[in-house]
Amino acid sequence: MPPLQPSAWVRRFCALLAPGMRVLDFACGSGRHACWLAGRGLQVLAVDRNADALARLAGVGGVQTLEADLEAGQWPLEGQQFDAVVVTNYLHRPRLPHLLETLREGGLLIYETFMIGNERHGRPTSPEFLLRPGELLECLTPAFSIVAFEQGETQVPRPAV
Repeated sequence: MPPLQPSAWVRRFCALLAPGMRVLDFACGSGRHACWLAGRGLQVLAVDRNADALARLAGVGGVQTLEADLEAGQWPLEGQQFDAVVVTNYLHRPRLPHLLETLREGGLLIYETFMIGNERHGRPTSPEFLLRPGELLECLTPAFSIVAFEQGETQVPRPAV
């Protein structure tokens, strides 16, 4: 089976990152973004709770892994800083401030997940896992500059909000 392709949103904004920069792929799942980013010369820390998924990343150049409970206990990345943070198809609101704190000054947050309305198309359906309109912007302090923000419906790779 061919490797999963990175999302168009991640591909679009990766162009803003220079080789050698340090990137956090939080809730990395299969590691599709970690592998793709490392293939572009970035140093990636892939974090997930799934040890089996992380084991498949062993030996991928430029990728380090960290198994951690993403939702309970201590923040597993205390004191670490990254040039970029990538999060796709994942939302745990209590961790948003921590993710923002890991960004170096001028760092890039690449965040793509589902929002209210997605329940019409399938999972996730619980509001616990769906952003409200504008919610992600509300989390940002004035210290952040917005490069791009989009919300709405997409048909690619499948219908989603």
